Amino acid sequence: MGGRCGAVSREVSAVFGIGMQELIIILIVALIFIGPKKLPDLAKALGKGVAQFKSAMDDVKGTFDEGIKKEIDQVKDSILSDSPGAKTPEAEKPAAPPAPAEETKDKPA
Repeated sequence: MGGRCGAVSREVSAVFGIGMQELIIILIVALIFIGPKKLPDLAKALGKGVAQFKSAMDDVKGTFDEGIKKEIDQVKDSILSDSPGAKTPEAEKPAAPPAPAEETKDKPA
């Protein structure tokens, strides 16, 4: 079990910048000031708030990523259409057959 506690301590310190000892002290202080009856309700409310915040951040990130993807696609399309070797709609059309040469010029009048 000692290895698991060390892993939890590293995770907490990586996320919040505090160690396991500081976290235990914070929980004890919260228990003293808030009380044992209201602490579970407070923890539940805090958990819901964090979940809502995370959901909102995911939505913002998704919107941001979608906008960036659209911009990248537009830039890529404009670069591909501006390149000299790119096919334009006019270049994709079949060439018109050449007009028949006027034979009147070759014939003497």
